[in-house]
Amino acid sequence: MTSIRTAAKWLAPIALLSLGACATPFRADVSRFQALPAPAGQTFAVKAADPAKQGGLEFAQYAGLVGAEMQRVGYVPAADGAAADLTVMLDYAVDEGKERTIAERDPFYDPYWGHGRFGGFYSRPYVVRTRHGYRYIQGWSDPFLFGGGFGGGYDVRTFTVFTSGIDMKIERNATGERLFEGKAEAKSRTNKLPYLVPNLVEAMFTGFPGNSGETVRISVAPEKK
Repeated sequence: MTSIRTAAKWLAPIALLSLGACATPFRADVSRFQALPAPAGQTFAVKAADPAKQGGLEFAQYAGLVGAEMQRVGYVPAADGAAADLTVMLDYAVDEGKERTIAERDPFYDPYWGHGRFGGFYSRPYVVRTRHGYRYIQGWSDPFLFGGGFGGGYDVRTFTVFTSGIDMKIERNATGERLFEGKAEAKSRTNKLPYLVPNLVEAMFTGFPGNSGETVRISVAPEKK
């Protein structure tokens, strides 16, 4: 029981670190081409680039996010029924994902295990610190469990990576002139658009409208729990 309590004492901080590592920033690659005039009271309306999405509740939620960002940088939403000076065309999507395989070093792997005389399945004493001092404990090495027979302590994991993105264009209605083209793309372990699109919109409007022809990596802070 003493050795179990000792192991739990050391494993608990590692588990907490693992949970903390999950709250990583959302990162997106943002490319923008722009010839936007400085905001001076121009009105705008947000529309779906895909007519099938126009009028949908999901699109309305994302359009609201874009509209709020447009207002934040100085543009004015067009009144209901009124012609807007600018039209913002928005599209969004996520792919079906691709399988990825990675090999990670096992932090509990002991490189000194692996030279046994019983074909790799053998016992070896190791030292554990307890409240009564240091004790020798007998342990077992299994190369199929700990990776000792396949490169020395690597854990191989397979998971799915999804690529998501938004595409945004702004046109001047009076002339049809294209004033802005932007794309924000990210890779993630989730394909949930209600999570992805708000982060992509925030990335798109970080430093908006940006330098024309430049692609930048934008990090969005993780949500506070």
